[in-house]
Amino acid sequence: MKEYDYLIVGSGLYGAVFAYEMSKNGAKCLVIDKRNHIAGNIYTSKEEGINVHKYGAHIFHTNNKNIWDYINQFATFNNYINSPLAFYKNQLFNLPFNMNTFYQLWGVKTPQEAKDKIEKQTQKYQTLIPINLEEQALKLVGDDIYQKLIKGYSEKQWGRKATDIPSFIINRLPIRYTFNNNYFHDVYQGMPIGGYTAIVEKMLSKVEVKLSTDYFLHKEYFDSISHNIIYTGKIDEFFNYQFGPLEYRSLRFEEQILDIENFQGNAVVNYTDIDIPYTRIIEHKHFEFGTQQNTIISKEYSQEGNGNEPFYPINDDINNKKYLQYKELSKMYPNITFGGRLAEYKYYDMHQIIEESLIQVEKHKKVVK
Repeated sequence: MKEYDYLIVGSGLYGAVFAYEMSKNGAKCLVIDKRNHIAGNIYTSKEEGINVHKYGAHIFHTNNKNIWDYINQFATFNNYINSPLAFYKNQLFNLPFNMNTFYQLWGVKTPQEAKDKIEKQTQKYQTLIPINLEEQALKLVGDDIYQKLIKGYSEKQWGRKATDIPSFIINRLPIRYTFNNNYFHDVYQGMPIGGYTAIVEKMLSKVEVKLSTDYFLHKEYFDSISHNIIYTGKIDEFFNYQFGPLEYRSLRFEEQILDIENFQGNAVVNYTDIDIPYTRIIEHKHFEFGTQQNTIISKEYSQEGNGNEPFYPINDDINNKKYLQYKELSKMYPNITFGGRLAEYKYYDMHQIIEESLIQVEKHKKVVK
């Protein structure tokens, strides 16, 4: 007789939602995580009275009212709106590209003036069939926006020249001809008061959890104690990289506690100048409108994924073909569900992760019954 109905590998949002729902349904679940904390990349830690996003900022946003209502079971959300700034050669520009940005770039005051300016700058590129990010950006927005707000940031983010980055990375660049700095279009937006870790703590409060526990170090044992496995780790690692490793970009963070009340006046500032090594600075207190006497910032550096924490899948043709081989192989394991960003080699926002996990919950509920 096996001890658990479900072994859930990974205590991030996907695994936590699944464990919470299936435990409510009467299933016995064990959650394990190789890290020494729950909540995966949405982990927040309270320091100096400030909730610090240890793996970068995550702003909750969705148009799905069901998902919004679902996450609001576990926290009260504030009305934070993501309105990042771009810093280029001692100038600040609003993001995403909107009338404020165009006024800062060119002094234009009407949508027609902005359209005319962009059309003039893109005209000479319209016959291009873009084969890289640089050509794609120039064709979409022209020289000024590309040189000041896209080129340096993209090259730092992807660790290669813009001419070596696939064009699909920016197939679309949102341009708004309104004075609107709201980064997202979603109806429901905000940050959980108290941080994301508290949400996952509530989800897992009645579930057995083992931290600092590497599934692969004791795989045979863990496979033997549970009827089913929900695996949220890297799919290539599960299959011992037999088709070769999938590529990722990673991030490194330099955190500083500053003895000042306010460092940059905004939660997120992107640094688009190639001469500045970090891609952005996050000032954590501004996500929750903090009034603490000091502040905490994190400088974010992009780096290669090899040997580092995987963040962003590089979904080019080579990697996607490799992933499909792993996915086909996974079908040979009917008692294992491969779910989430790493197991599906796909970038998910938080609301999408919750939705995908709940879809699996419904499938498994039918099996359990």
